[in-house]
Amino acid sequence: MQNKLEMLRIFCIVAESRNFKDAAILLGISPQAVTRAVKELEQQRGEILFYRSTRQMKITADGERLAQYARQAVNAVDTLLTVKPQPKSDEMRGTIRLTVSSVFGRKFIIPALTQFSLRYPDIVVDCILTDTHSDVIDERIDIGIRFGFLPDNRYVARELAKIHFFAVGTPELISQTGMPKRVDELDLFPLTALIDHKTGRCWPWSFKNTRSFTPSNPRFITDDLEAEFQAVLDGVGFGHMPGFLALPYLKSGHLIQILENNAFASWGLYLYRPQRGPTSLRIRTLFDYLADILADIET
Repeated sequence: MQNKLEMLRIFCIVAESRNFKDAAILLGISPQAVTRAVKELEQQRGEILFYRSTRQMKITADGERLAQYARQAVNAVDTLLTVKPQPKSDEMRGTIRLTVSSVFGRKFIIPALTQFSLRYPDIVVDCILTDTHSDVIDERIDIGIRFGFLPDNRYVARELAKIHFFAVGTPELISQTGMPKRVDELDLFPLTALIDHKTGRCWPWSFKNTRSFTPSNPRFITDDLEAEFQAVLDGVGFGHMPGFLALPYLKSGHLIQILENNAFASWGLYLYRPQRGPTSLRIRTLFDYLADILADIET
């Protein structure tokens, strides 16, 4: 049995053609396929739709009536199944949900987003600042920014930079306590520590040779990186800090790097979005805009 919609589509072309052969050429199928479709339609309708002879083919009155309704039905289905491209002005309207870690977001992303919003006032950016890794698939998030590691390959991702880490302390703290020379001496000095939300434990200080150190008795503990950094700046203890926070203060002399002979591991800075079909112009525009911004920051 022929597909009924395809059978009607063939019938409409035949009704507008001089003969079955011409209709077959227009449809790109064999004349036999056209003949079979018309015969099956006639059997289902219980009426003759074309008068056929060796010289000519002529549509019947019943065929004319059916052709009128069939054209409307086929056109309606084609319209229903055809997705009309939206004008670009419409694609640049709507909401974009974005997630980024708190301190990195406040320092770099919020200023960039305010400029983006001024440039595209019809786009609403829903920015979620969180240090917990959001599931962009389940939470319907359009763009994510994270440093570290991506949990799986369900994303379209760009690694834009490397986040470098530094062990640092204030000159005042060093004048009071001295400076650790080796990793195994660190626990003898006042330290700060950051809590990992997933494990409830302190984040380790990671080195390129896969060695790591976890403070066993820190003087200051927090679950907020910005709060830990402030404690380091206030001279509470030595801390393990990302370059985007530490570098300006290292250059100004407000912080001093310790353990310079130990190379710390770096983390990738990722901009990513889920792989879930066509991406709207507004999301692609913000994605590319953030890629340009993040490629220029000092990490």
